[in-house]
Amino acid sequence: MKFTRFTAGDNTHSGIIEGETVREITGDIFTSWSYTGNVFSLSDISLLAPLVPNQVIGIGANYVAQKEEVPDELPKIPVFFFKPVSSVIGPEEDILIPEGIDEVKFESELAIVIGREAKNIAEEDVLDYVFGYTVGNDVTAPQFFHEAGHWTIGKSFDTFTPLGPVIETELDPFEVRVEALLNGEEKQNSPTELMIVPIRKMISYLSNVMTLKPGDVILTGSPLGAEMVHQGDVIECSIKEIGTLRNTFKLANKKASIS
Repeated sequence: MKFTRFTAGDNTHSGIIEGETVREITGDIFTSWSYTGNVFSLSDISLLAPLVPNQVIGIGANYVAQKEEVPDELPKIPVFFFKPVSSVIGPEEDILIPEGIDEVKFESELAIVIGREAKNIAEEDVLDYVFGYTVGNDVTAPQFFHEAGHWTIGKSFDTFTPLGPVIETELDPFEVRVEALLNGEEKQNSPTELMIVPIRKMISYLSNVMTLKPGDVILTGSPLGAEMVHQGDVIECSIKEIGTLRNTFKLANKKASIS
């Protein structure tokens, strides 16, 4: 199923996309929901981020160029970071480049949506706790990385976490490719088998550090090919089985106050 959120008129709705229509639902997608009977045409609505995450967790530097480069020994402590929920936007919304800089970096990623509370889970059980998958763009302003290596500010600006267009619940995450087109030109196109820290190990590791909750989103890393972009550039992050997440970069109007 393809779960999404959308606006129709002045109202926000949840629904399931079927062909060129969206069937509205009510309830909690992680526990119990039902159809309302209302049906909308995709041409009459605007898609939002498919969920309001509980929290967003990312992993850094998690792809190699080819299978032979995947290391035999994985990092003892993978590079994880948090992104604020306030940075989440949906398809077709503008990504704002903070004032004071004129470029940021796109990073197309497979995003995992947790569906059940998970603590100390084994790698072989990981997929039992996954609700579905969406496309993420881990927008980054490396100009704001701390000299000691802290990434938080450079990952946290408003609009820096586009998600969408849907949460696909029927997906084999090990058989998909993460792609990105910048102004129509291919920049990223890699299978998830090129991850350094694979999905099962990633989620199992996190669950042994923290309790994962329904609605947590885990960004699984971006393939090689991500680059800096500027005002007016259009990025299309896609996983064919999920859809395309399209956004345009714009300069912000107000300067962020950082002391």
